[in-house]
Amino acid sequence: MDAVTGFLNGPRARDAFLLRVIFEPPFAVRVEDEAALTLIAVTAGRLWLLEDDGEQVELCSGDIALLTRGPAYTAADRPGTRPTVAVNGATSRGLADDPLDDPLDDPLDNPCESMDLGVRTWGNDPAGSTVFLVSSYPEAGEVGRAVVDALPRLVVHRKGEWSCPAVQLLATEVLRDLPGQQALLDRLLDVVVIDAVRAQFARVGDAAPRWFAAGQDPLVGRAVRLLDERLEHPWTVAELGSAVGLSRAALARRFTDVLGEAPIGYLTRRRMALAADLLADPGAAVGAVSRRVGYASPFTFSSAFKREYGVSPTDYRAGGRPVPA
Repeated sequence: MDAVTGFLNGPRARDAFLLRVIFEPPFAVRVEDEAALTLIAVTAGRLWLLEDDGEQVELCSGDIALLTRGPAYTAADRPGTRPTVAVNGATSRGLADDPLDDPLDDPLDNPCESMDLGVRTWGNDPAGSTVFLVSSYPEAGEVGRAVVDALPRLVVHRKGEWSCPAVQLLATEVLRDLPGQQALLDRLLDVVVIDAVRAQFARVGDAAPRWFAAGQDPLVGRAVRLLDERLEHPWTVAELGSAVGLSRAALARRFTDVLGEAPIGYLTRRRMALAADLLADPGAAVGAVSRRVGYASPFTFSSAFKREYGVSPTDYRAGGRPVPA
């Protein structure tokens, strides 16, 4: 399980939010959902994405954007349009017309119901000229943090430079409401996000994260896949080297050259990241998590976890969750 797969398969990466939005200008919606990763795919017309830090980008039909680490942003027909609706991930509300008012303090009505246009569809006009899909993964989890951290705050793929047939299929399926539909939408969304992330890393070349570049090395890539697929196995460098056709010393050197860390260091870090995600489930027993990530002794596991996160597994589950250094 590589980092991209881990992000999409993590305990909190299911039932992702997905909505088809239809607007007729003028429009502006401010989004404050703090999602780990947001996908916006324009299927008709055009819109502007305006981030709070000042970055502005126009998206046209066929373009997609990825926004990471929860920046607040506004989707509008043009930069000068004032937002009339704010969305915080759970609710949507109207904003005051008086520009002197602070919209975050206004006791305003929730306009979600009046802007409901049918199955997973929302907007100000069912015949609007601007149509886009917006979806988000609320949390990356520790397993997928490597993906989110390796991406810039805003990634844009233009029509003609990148294409993914699953986008159009997603746009069709989002309007259907059949048995198993949410699972189908999750899988289609996964396909789009995976392809967009891979395209971004391929575009930046040598600036791509080392764990992604490792896949280009046939031997190190295979070693990484073996470790990721069997994190619970009591791996030794000698056994891993034998599995990929290298001596212990040769694998250690090559692995470190490509990834910047030794095989066992990589294995431990991945085990602890998975453990952190598993511990997010209040019902997960420390002993069961320990065995799942390859530690027969909960004491040994707790010591390794505390070295990585600075707190015990029990404290981490209770809410003391610092990000590892």
